[in-house]
Amino acid sequence: MDIRPIRTKADYKAALKEISALMATDPDLGTPEGDRLDIVTTLVQAYEAKHVPIAAPDPVEAIKFRMEQSGLSVKDLEPIIGRSNRVYEVLNRKRPLTLPMIRRLHRSLGIPADVLIAETVAG
Repeated sequence: MDIRPIRTKADYKAALKEISALMATDPDLGTPEGDRLDIVTTLVQAYEAKHVPIAAPDPVEAIKFRMEQSGLSVKDLEPIIGRSNRVYEVLNRKRPLTLPMIRRLHRSLGIPADVLIAETVAG
């Protein structure tokens, strides 16, 4: 089992290709192929943690995601954001979130405050 650290983009791409090939064979845990998949995946995760930045989510997208995740409707957001027209304005990026909205969204839906205070991407 020749396993080397991932130091370059070429190493990274080769490791991703190897993971893809190994996953296609669906190896069992504890087999040489399964162990190799586990090790190469761990190496890729370590490389990505250092070299592949993850952008913070957009506040509106975070709200929409939580709505979908929790099965919430616009009506469910009215106590948090305001009347339905205000909820639609926020979700359509026509109205920015206010500090009280941010506090209520954080408290009620558990969306991290730092995500909610980020700049909203123009729709």
